[in-house]
Amino acid sequence: MKRSRLVLASLLSAVVLSLAADPVAAQSSVSAELINHLNEKLLLVAVPITLLVEGILIYTVYRFKDADEAKPTKENRRLEITWTVATAIVLLFVGVASYGVLANENVSFEQDEQEIAPEGDDVVVHMDAFQWGWQAEYPQEDVRLSSTSPTVVIPAGQDVYFNITSSDVLHAFHVPELGLKQDAMPGQSNVIKTVALEEGTYQGYCAEFCGVAHSQMYFEIQVVSQDRYQEFIDEQQSSGESSGDLEPDADLVHAHDETLSQAPLRA
Repeated sequence: MKRSRLVLASLLSAVVLSLAADPVAAQSSVSAELINHLNEKLLLVAVPITLLVEGILIYTVYRFKDADEAKPTKENRRLEITWTVATAIVLLFVGVASYGVLANENVSFEQDEQEIAPEGDDVVVHMDAFQWGWQAEYPQEDVRLSSTSPTVVIPAGQDVYFNITSSDVLHAFHVPELGLKQDAMPGQSNVIKTVALEEGTYQGYCAEFCGVAHSQMYFEIQVVSQDRYQEFIDEQQSSGESSGDLEPDADLVHAHDETLSQAPLRA
């Protein structure tokens, strides 16, 4: 009995220490940082509740395992009030914590209400999905990438707006490590915003089953310094990979602007 209590105490201590440890891993983007911190907060609430419920369950099984007949329960108003108030407090905490993240424009960009790229250095990338690839464009710089599995280059520490569309069926733009996910719908522009924090290459793909070659719909997001980003844009413009039919910057004002929907170039 003493050994089992010692093992249980050791497990509980390990769980508490792991939850109390502050993760030192750098976050790849503001979006990922917000989402991961919310997950940590909810975990801090969920684990103690889980341990409490499992502890009560184990105690009940052990305490009454030899009972021949079950006894009817008695009303305990104090206990009922306690768990009702505790549940309300937990739900309030979850609601407030979740709203603080979901209301952030780097997680949920409000369509038709928030301005796209209000600052001169902001970057807009148009991602048009089709069966089965992606067409990436920089409408402000008049640049279109020729590859249907493009490597999209964006600067670190700068607001980046991805305008997601589809030219045929439902697709989904998903970059897990950057905390980015947005539906790509025919005839509709959905905008997602973020600020990349860590330079590197991040894998993206279509997260909506869209046909036989769905598994081939990959792309990459490469986060680089501001200087390297400008070099990339200059290289693309000098190589002639531009799209003269893109709308000017003045038209990039709000999400759901149908002028943003461009038919993809197929190789």
